[in-house]
Amino acid sequence: MNIIETPLPGVLIVEPKIFGDERGYFYESFNLAAFSKHNLPTLFWQDNISRSVKGVLRGLHYQLNPYAQGKLVRVSEGEVFDVAVDLRKNSPTFGKWFGLTLSAENKKQLWIPPGFAHGFCVTSDFAVFNYKATTKYAPSSERAILWNDAELGIEWPKLDCDWILSEKDKNGTPFSKAEMNFH
Repeated sequence: MNIIETPLPGVLIVEPKIFGDERGYFYESFNLAAFSKHNLPTLFWQDNISRSVKGVLRGLHYQLNPYAQGKLVRVSEGEVFDVAVDLRKNSPTFGKWFGLTLSAENKKQLWIPPGFAHGFCVTSDFAVFNYKATTKYAPSSERAILWNDAELGIEWPKLDCDWILSEKDKNGTPFSKAEMNFH
C-alpha cells in the first residue's frame, strides 16, 4: 500500500498494490499495520455506501466538533471527482481545496481528516461511493458549504449533463459565512 501526501496537510491518497491475472484482481483496501504506520485511523464508527447517477453532486458537507468526522472514501463502481476543503482556521491551507478522481478502475482511496468539508460529483453513468466515518452522524452538527462558492474556486469537471443537487446542497452556506470550529 502506497500512502501519498497531498497539498493539504493531513489529506492522504491511499493507493493499493493490485495483483491481477486472467482471473481478475486482488488488493487490500485496509491493512492495520500500514494504516497505523501512517497515523491513519484503524477504528471507524460507521461504513456508508451511496449510489448516484451521472451529474449528482453531493457536498460540501462537514460536521462541527465534537462530532467532526474523518472519512476514508473510495469508489467500488464507476467514477467520481472527489474534493476536500480545509476548514481549519489556523492551517496555512485554510480555504484551499484538493480534488482527485476516484474510480473502480484506479482503486485509490482518499483520507479526509476531521476539520475538512467533503464533496464529490459523479462523472460516469453511475457510481457506488463507499466511505468510512470516524464518528457518528449527528444531524444537529451537520453543515453544508455552497458547492460552487466563488471564494473557494473549486474546478468541478465539465459534464455533458445538468448538475443534480439536493435542496440542502443547492442552498449551502457561502464559505465566508460558514460556521467552523476547527483549529
